[in-house]
Amino acid sequence: MIKSILIFNNHGKPRLIRFYQYFAEDMQQQIIRETFHLVSKRDDNVCNFLEGGSLIGGSDYKLIYRHYATLYFVFCVDSSESELGILDLIQVFVETLDKCFENVCELDLIFHMDKVHYILQEVVMGGMVLETNMNDIVAQVELQNRMEKSEGGLSAAPARAVSAVKNMNLPEMPRNINIGDINIKVPSLSPF
Repeated sequence: MIKSILIFNNHGKPRLIRFYQYFAEDMQQQIIRETFHLVSKRDDNVCNFLEGGSLIGGSDYKLIYRHYATLYFVFCVDSSESELGILDLIQVFVETLDKCFENVCELDLIFHMDKVHYILQEVVMGGMVLETNMNDIVAQVELQNRMEKSEGGLSAAPARAVSAVKNMNLPEMPRNINIGDINIKVPSLSPF
């Protein structure tokens, strides 16, 4: 089972953090620091698997990582997971990000965090691998994008409200509104 997914840059700044096992926030920060120190000091020509740090479970857990340009993608898994399978999963995740963002970079992870989390949830949820077919993942992301565009998002809500009011076919503006005992006089408003 996947215990956590950590993505950080060459300087140790976290860009995506997802824990599938509860840790207090200060413990999470220690795990991130320890993981960065374990992974960053390794040469590029050595194996991409190492035993988990003392904070995350020691020898019962493995850190499986890939270093792409300025980002480290680190998956912490228990002993039941295949190292090569997780390396392949990292590759699928990165290639999916690359397809969705067209040459993904660190800034994409910063400015499109919601979309990155959505892509990650298509791949892994609750520490279990859901999907490894990149085309299926990209299709779901494109479907989500189409739904967001058709709804117009929250930023388009005021414009839609004004448009709806303009399109109301009222013969004339009401001057008085009577609701039970309440009488409201409507001031003269200029037309839209």
